[in-house]
Amino acid sequence: MVVSPDSSYLQCTLMAPLGIHPTLREAVLECRQEQSQRRLPAWLANTAVVVSVPCQVEPKASGGGGKSGGIVISPFRLEELTNRLASLQQENKVLKIELETYKLKCKALQEENRDLRKASVTIQARAEQEEEFISNTLFKKIQALQKEKETLAVNYEKEEEFLTNELSRKLMQLQHEKAELEQHLEQEQEFQVNKLMKKIKKLENDTISKQLTLEQLRREKIDLENTLEQEQEALVNRLWKRMDKLEAEKRILQEKLDQPVSAPPSPRDISMEIDSPENMMRHIRFLKNEVERLKKQLRAAQLQHSEKMAQYLEEERHMREENLRLQRKLQREMERREALCRQLSESESSLEMDDERYFNEMSAQGLRPRTVSSPIPYTPSPSSSRPISPGLSYASHTVGFTPPTSLTRAGMSYYNSPGLHVQHMGASHGITRPSPRRSNSPDKFKRPTPPPSPNTQTPALPPPPPPPPPMQPTVPSAATSQPAPSQHSVHPSSQP
Repeated sequence: MVVSPDSSYLQCTLMAPLGIHPTLREAVLECRQEQSQRRLPAWLANTAVVVSVPCQVEPKASGGGGKSGGIVISPFRLEELTNRLASLQQENKVLKIELETYKLKCKALQEENRDLRKASVTIQARAEQEEEFISNTLFKKIQALQKEKETLAVNYEKEEEFLTNELSRKLMQLQHEKAELEQHLEQEQEFQVNKLMKKIKKLENDTISKQLTLEQLRREKIDLENTLEQEQEALVNRLWKRMDKLEAEKRILQEKLDQPVSAPPSPRDISMEIDSPENMMRHIRFLKNEVERLKKQLRAAQLQHSEKMAQYLEEERHMREENLRLQRKLQREMERREALCRQLSESESSLEMDDERYFNEMSAQGLRPRTVSSPIPYTPSPSSSRPISPGLSYASHTVGFTPPTSLTRAGMSYYNSPGLHVQHMGASHGITRPSPRRSNSPDKFKRPTPPPSPNTQTPALPPPPPPPPPMQPTVPSAATSQPAPSQHSVHPSSQP
C-alpha cells in the first residue's frame, strides 16, 4: 500500500488496523509531517511505506477471564522494521539539522523583512516630508508668481498707456508733417508745371524762329538760284552772239578765200582788203583768245555755281538736321511733360484714396476730420476751422488749375510740314495758353485739359489767309547748264 506524505490522516487510519508499533507509527507520522511542512525533495516525499505484515491475530477467548491477545510479529520482520527505524531515525536527524538550518534562514529572512519594512516606513516618511517640502516650495513660488503677475499687469497697463500717448503724439506729428509735405509737393508741382510751360513756350518760339529762318533761307536760295540762272543765261546768250559773229566772220573769210580772182569785189571785201593778212591773222588769234577766255570764265562761273549750290545744299541739310533735332527735343520734352502729368494724376489719385480712407476711418470713429491739404474733391465739415490747404487762397481766382498736356499728332504734323510759311505763325502766336491758377472752390478741382493745337483757331481770332503753295525750286544742275555752251563751242570747230 502506497501512502502519500500529504495524507497523514489516511496514513493513520490505514496503519492502525495493521498492528504497527505505536512508537514507529509516531516517528513515521512525525517524519511525514516534517516532510510535508518543509517540502522535502520529491524522492523523500514520494517514499511509500509498504506494510505487509503477515500477522496472525489470535481471536479472543470465548471465556471472559482470559487475557487479550497481542500482535505477533516475526523476528525477520521485526529486524527489518528495526533497520527501517534506524534509517528513519538517521533521516530524522538529518532532517532536524536541515530544519535548524531552515529556521536560521527563516530568522534571517524575518530580520531582513523587518529591516525592509523599517526602510519602507522610513522611505515613506521621507517621501511624505519631501512631498510636503515640494508642495510648500511650489506654493511659495505660486504666490511669488501671482505677485509678479499683478506687478506685470500694472506695468503693462502703464506701458500701454505710455505707448498709446506716445503713438498718438507721433500720429499727430506725422499728420502735421504729411500736411506740410503735401503743401510742399503742391508748390513743387506748380513750380515744375510753370517751369515746363516756360520751357515749352521757349521751345515753341525757338521752333517758330527756326522755321522762319529756314523759310527765309529757302527764299534767299531760290532768289540766288534765279539770279544765277539769269546771269548764266545772259552770259550764254552773249557768248552765243559772239560765237555767231565769229562764225559769220569765219564764213566770210572762207568764202573770200574760195572766191575766184575774176569775181567783182563786194563792199565787204573791199573793207577787208584794206587790212593785211597779218592783221587778219592777229585778229583771228585775238578772237580765239577771247573765246578761250570766255570759256574759262564760263567754266569758272559754272564751278563757282556748283560750289555755291553744294554749299546751299549742305546748309539746307544742316538746317533740316537741326530742325529734326529740335523736333525730337520737343518730342522728348512733351513726353516728359506727359510723364509728369501722369505722375501728377497718380499722386492725386493716391492722395484722394488716402484722404477717403482717412475720412472713412474718422467717420467710423465719430471724430472730427482733420486738415486736408491735397487738391482733391473734398467737402469740409462745418465744424472744421482750418482751411483745406495752408497756402491756398480761393478768393481772387476763378479759373481752374489746368497744367498743359501733350500736343496732338496734328500739331506735330504741322511742325513737320516742309512748306511752313509765315502765315501759319499768326494763329499759333495768337493762341493764349491758360495760366496755372487756383480754383475758387476747394471741392471742385479741375482736371488738366489739353491746350489747343497750333492748327486749330480760337473763335475770337479771324481765320488766317490760306498759305501759298510751297515753291519747289528748280536748281539748274551743271549737267543741264554746261552742255549748251560746250555743244556750241564745239560746233564752230566742226565747220569745214
